[in-house]
Amino acid sequence: MAHRTADHSPQALARLAGALYLVIIVAGALGELLVRGRLVVPGDALATATRIGASPMLWRLGVAGDLLMHVCDVFVMWALYVLLRPVSRRLALLNLLLNLIQTAALVANKLTLMVPLLLLGDAPYLAAIDLAQRQAWSLAAIELHEYGFGIGLIFFGCVCLLEGYLIRTSGYLPRLLGMMMQLAGACYLVNSFTLLLVPAIEAQLFPAILMPCLVAELSLALWLLLKGVDLPAFTRRALARGG
Repeated sequence: MAHRTADHSPQALARLAGALYLVIIVAGALGELLVRGRLVVPGDALATATRIGASPMLWRLGVAGDLLMHVCDVFVMWALYVLLRPVSRRLALLNLLLNLIQTAALVANKLTLMVPLLLLGDAPYLAAIDLAQRQAWSLAAIELHEYGFGIGLIFFGCVCLLEGYLIRTSGYLPRLLGMMMQLAGACYLVNSFTLLLVPAIEAQLFPAILMPCLVAELSLALWLLLKGVDLPAFTRRALARGG
């Protein structure tokens, strides 16, 4: 019975990771498209402030959804660490650490999205600051969030490269998934460094760069959820490395 439970635990972890990975993808898309995409008007502080002021709860829900996404990410990275540990314990640990840095950076970055709510509120101390200045600072904070997101994705790009290698060489997950994740990692790194170094072209580059990332991560999430790992191959690899 103990042996049977141990055999099924990798599949349970794979399905947990796959389901939560899907939550992350959906929550990230909703936050970007239905919240920031609707309320933020690029380059227009007045219009952005007006929209956020008219829908503060929607803005708060967007931040809450992002934080839910990051909570889910902790469980996903833990499950993937356990699943990929038989390939290389050291590389799986390095992958986990890089992922933790990425998530910590993105969680801290959410504070910038709370700045508009504070500046556009009705607290008495805000009377000392001109409304136009508060609106401009609010948009600047939102743009700062974009840079913080790009910085976090530098670490995630490294995660995708390393995770892709571990998947590709595992023998119990498809090599193609590993190659797709490595391509996604390269795309994330190109996009983030373009944002930092040549921001003028990043907006045009991002849609094309995003597609390989979306396809790779969605494919990995669905494979983990629906197929899981090749249990005999996983067991052989785990036993060969002493569990």
